[in-house]
Amino acid sequence: MRARMVSMDKVAIVVVTYRRQELLATLFKSILNLTKAPWRVVIVDNEHSDTTRQMVEEFESAVTGQWGKTIPDSSGEDSRVVYAPQSDNLGGAGGFSAGVKRAYELGAQWFWVMDDDVAVEPEGLDKLAKWSDKHEVIQGSRLDYDGGPFYWQYHFIVSLGIPDPIAPAAFGLAGYRVMNTMCFEGGCFSRRVVERIGFPDPRFFIYWDDTLYGYLASKVTTPIVVPDVVMRRTREIGNWDIAGVRQLNSTSDMNRYHIMRNRGYMARYFMQYGDYRPVLFALGTAATFTKELIRLVAVDRSSFGSGVKKLVTGWWDSRKLLHDPEWKPMPPLK
Repeated sequence: MRARMVSMDKVAIVVVTYRRQELLATLFKSILNLTKAPWRVVIVDNEHSDTTRQMVEEFESAVTGQWGKTIPDSSGEDSRVVYAPQSDNLGGAGGFSAGVKRAYELGAQWFWVMDDDVAVEPEGLDKLAKWSDKHEVIQGSRLDYDGGPFYWQYHFIVSLGIPDPIAPAAFGLAGYRVMNTMCFEGGCFSRRVVERIGFPDPRFFIYWDDTLYGYLASKVTTPIVVPDVVMRRTREIGNWDIAGVRQLNSTSDMNRYHIMRNRGYMARYFMQYGDYRPVLFALGTAATFTKELIRLVAVDRSSFGSGVKKLVTGWWDSRKLLHDPEWKPMPPLK
């Protein structure tokens, strides 16, 4: 099967994986069903696993058999699949930073980023490509594990540093909604954006890294979220359904810590652009803490004691980051 041509050229799919080979296999299978061949597929392996390496080699063979080789990069490498094992677990933030950097160095013009617990829709790249002539950051829609629509909070209240909980779910007459955030579960952005805002910040480790990257992107272009479904989630997560549209998903104590700690990094970036409002941001931090307490009671009650401890520790560490004299933002590339 040969892919038909569309306007989005040299697309690199950047996948970050860690100890979820079964889910990764599902993603690989879905990529092979794409109606447009990706220019590269960069697999960032945070586990540096022999099993994952073997899976990637088999995937590379299948990709080559289906689409052939690709345009060679500066080193002469022409395989569509690039395996990028990491010596340490860099978390999602570090993995996406490493993956985007690798794809950028190879010469990618577009970056479609995702975790290993999704499957792409066959026409996913085609659906994104139709927006690429006028937009540089495109967030496609997703289906949840159960096949229903997945609502994502595309508007970020910068002064509070929190997602807008009442942003309308419907799309307007333009057929898309302007956003000032991003999600690395399917976010797609151009090389020009990377050049102007740099690579994703690996220091976040997990959580808020994609939100912040979308905020930075909104300073140089107009990101949009579109109704076209480009992928679906493949991992079932416990959640609390809110009014049939929004959900409060289960999370881990590690996430809880970084949800609070990384607000320190977020505030430092807001300071760079004159968007930091101390009183309002503190109010947003309190609201975030309260939301996580609700999550613990409604979804993760068995982890209540340890969860509260991680939230408090993360909040304390975020205050240290606010006053770190060594901190600097990720630099632009051009």
